[in-house]
Parts: sequence; C-alpha cells; structure tokens
Amino acid sequence: MDQTAPPPFGVHLTRTEENVAEIDALAGLLEDDGGGRVGVPGVLGDLDRRMRRTFCPHPRMLGLAVVRALTWERRDRRDLQWYPQGISTSVRTDVTRDVLVTSWYSKKDEGSRVSFIDLEAKRYRHVLLVEPTVVDGVPGFKPLKAHAGGVVWHGPYLHVAATGRGFLTCRVEDAMKVPAAAGLATYGHDYVLPVRFAYRAANEEGVTRLRFSFMTLDRGTDPPSLVVGEYGNSKQTRRLARFPTDAETGLLSTGEDGASRPVLDGEDQLTRMQGTSVVDGTYFVTSSHGMSYGSMHVGRPGDFRTKKWATPPGPEDLVYWPETDRLWSLSEHPGWRWVFAMNRSRLLGQS
Repeated sequence: MDQTAPPPFGVHLTRTEENVAEIDALAGLLEDDGGGRVGVPGVLGDLDRRMRRTFCPHPRMLGLAVVRALTWERRDRRDLQWYPQGISTSVRTDVTRDVLVTSWYSKKDEGSRVSFIDLEAKRYRHVLLVEPTVVDGVPGFKPLKAHAGGVVWHGPYLHVAATGRGFLTCRVEDAMKVPAAAGLATYGHDYVLPVRFAYRAANEEGVTRLRFSFMTLDRGTDPPSLVVGEYGNSKQTRRLARFPTDAETGLLSTGEDGASRPVLDGEDQLTRMQGTSVVDGTYFVTSSHGMSYGSMHVGRPGDFRTKKWATPPGPEDLVYWPETDRLWSLSEHPGWRWVFAMNRSRLLGQS
C-alpha cells in the first residue's frame, strides 16, 4: 500500500524529549530496595493471576464470530474501577512466548495500566503505567492519566492512545518491580512501566484535532504504518488515518520540521467504532451497541459489510495475529469481560 498518497490533512504529531534521566534515576532508587528494571521477561516470570475459560455454556453465546474466549479472575471481571480498552500482541518482538497485552483505565483517578497475558500458561499480571518524575532531586512517579483506548506493541516500544493528546510511548525493557520498601504509591501494583516520551497532537486552523481513540499496526505496508481511528457518534468526526513509520527505528517517520503527519484513510466512517485491524488492505472494525452484542465491519473505508451479533457486548480494540489468522479483541462491561478471538477468514466469508 502506498503510504505517500493522499497528502497530509492538517494534523500532526510532535515527539517530546525522552525521559531517560528520570527513568534511570527511578531504576536506581528501586534497585536500592531490591527492585528495579526487569523488562517484560521479569514480568512474565512473575504472573500472579489466572485467565479463566469462558463460563458460558457455549462459546457462540459470546457472539457469532467468536471461536475462543478467556476471561479474567472474578475480581477483575467484576471490577467497577478499572475498565479494559486496548489490545496488542508480542508478534515480531523479542518475546518468544505468545503474549497479549491489554490496556485499562481507572474511573477513580488512579491512571491507566497494562496487563501482560501468557496465552499458553493462561496467566497474567497488571503493570501500572506511570510518568517518571524527579522532584528536588528525589526520583519518583505519578500515574499516567489516559483513557488508553488503544495500544500497539511494536518492537521494543509500547504505544498507548491518549485521545486528544496524541499517544504516549514506553520501552518495554523499562518495566520495573517496585518493592514495598520504596514507599511509592502503586495502587496495588507490584510493577510499573514508565513513559519514555509522548507524541503530542496538534492541528492547523480550521481542522479538527484528530482523536486517538484506538490504534493498530498495519504490517501490509513497507515499512508498517500506525493506523488510528476516532470513536464518535453521528455528530462527531469519525476518521481513520495512518502514520508511516521509520524502517530503522520503528517509530513514526518525520518531516524536515520534526513533525509526523498522517494521511487520511477516510472521513465520516462508522459510528461507535471501538477498534480496527488492517490485513492485506482489508479493514476489520468493531463497534459497540451498549449491552447488546457488538458488530464486526469488514471492507474498506466507505465500503463496509456489517456482521451483526458478532462479539460480546462492549467490544473494544482489535489486533491481528498473523500466524494463527485470528483477530483478538476484548470487552469492557463489568461482569461481561472476555478476551476473545475470531477467525479472519470466516469474517471474510472464506470458510
């Protein structure tokens, strides 16, 4: 797919400086108390919760397209504070196990977090997302307050959607264990992942700022491109756009002015879009309908076929796993929370 046409449409992202000094200082502080950097391998070696098989009598009760479903422990499945949102995979990263990562946001001002799920072991752990700080020479952190409606794991980076602000980026190697002796507020989380830098959104006069409601990685372009979309009702903008990435770094490509500009994939798209994945030029989009079953939409911007009753109520973000030809998503409503897979070929009508 040609990433150079059509031209940019009046919005852009500017990358901030990296929080290297703050992150290194935090790691040093935690190491003094027996914690510090452990990376994803350290988190995966200490998974403290177990994914459960779906408790429904038949998987199709979760939606006509669902072929596999797992759910969280009861305390997470029914939690009224934390709401699951984004999903991505360990595909083409340094992690050799089959791992999903999901994002959550807190309704009680405790920020956002990610969960690393080992699909083979069916175990997981929550990791608090934080912004590293140094105040009067003392390192620390504060919770990252973002809706986290989408997440993309690309190489060593984890990108977290932040709606109108753009998105924030972590390096997964910075995941840290926080001992109780450190005296830092983690809201019950033993591990944190600090933000390295942010991509701040801006817009030209007369152009509505792009909302980063959800995001995915399109591997069908060379190099891959970051596709973002907007959740909206009939009165809001509902755009799909893509940012080219740099082949060497995996980060967004930039112009001479240092800004990253997307191309528009489509305006006035589906209402209540929650997530998308792009495979060989075909878009797969989830949409929600309150407590009724969610829909899957298949096609291209402006030309979608809708498959009703395809997912559980409250479907969110979407990611594609090439080796299994499955699309993974997750649902958000308390008591109705699953992490579930759908066969791409079946959604295309090929099987």
